[in-house]
Amino acid sequence: MLHLRVISPPEQTDKVLEQLTTHPGATHLVLNRGAAIAPAGDLIEALVAREAADDLLGSLCRLDIDHTGGITLEPVDTALSDAADRAEEDAPGDAADAVVWEELLTRTGEESRLNGAYLAFLSIACLLSAVGVIINSPVTIVGAMVLGPEFGPLAALAVGLVRARWDLVRRALVALAVGFPVAMAITALGTLIGNAAGLFDTSVLTGRHDVDFVYQVGPWSLIVAVLAGAAGMLAMTSAKSAALVGVFISVTTVPAAGYASVAAILGEWARFVESTRQLGINLLGIVAAAAIVLLLRRATWRSQDVGRPLPNG
Repeated sequence: MLHLRVISPPEQTDKVLEQLTTHPGATHLVLNRGAAIAPAGDLIEALVAREAADDLLGSLCRLDIDHTGGITLEPVDTALSDAADRAEEDAPGDAADAVVWEELLTRTGEESRLNGAYLAFLSIACLLSAVGVIINSPVTIVGAMVLGPEFGPLAALAVGLVRARWDLVRRALVALAVGFPVAMAITALGTLIGNAAGLFDTSVLTGRHDVDFVYQVGPWSLIVAVLAGAAGMLAMTSAKSAALVGVFISVTTVPAAGYASVAAILGEWARFVESTRQLGINLLGIVAAAAIVLLLRRATWRSQDVGRPLPNG
């Protein structure tokens, strides 16, 4: 279940109540007239079945409530109520398969922002992957995979392409186009300092190592990226976020970026090219698979994208 909270101008309140009272997926309706101060209006609350949320949000946005008032939605972990149980049973569809598109747009828009935290996490993940390459530690590489924040912009890019939200596409492309070069430059600088300090030399890349899978490009690189992208988007659209951890440790985006940085500093240009190709294949495979998943779920769309601009930042 989801907790829906609406601030409605008084002249629109009856229309909002009509939408909520007539929809089988809404219950626990509460009205507090004049309770809202900024923006001023009536406060309306309800419990909504997840599979009904997209339809109700579309109806409320068509009433212009998102501009004249406000709409918030948050998950409810526990709801002990026969009325809530009936709402979930009566709402069309299944909660696990329901996509709340406005929630997805907001989430991916937030996670694709180019900010200090994103650059810090991406840079640390690349540095950690470089350490894993240098000390030949697959465990450290896995840690870098989990730490990397790159799936947010990749998911945002897929969502933006499928729903023609070019503001989201631009934000995601900027985060990727700026984030990876900055993180790789910082990793290259760290590698240069470590090499100059005598901590390692070119022997760390010669011969066979347990972490060679990071730069070795083959059919499985694309297969894994496609499967991970599909699983990641399914996790995001079905509210099964725990599955995202499996996505993070499946693809070699960040490790490939870290490996490329190390290879460039040590003059191993063949491995630099291969690891860069690995990075590109993973990025394209994830975005393509995520977009395909969204296209396959097009039948679940019950409302048009209201076209709200993304928050600044």
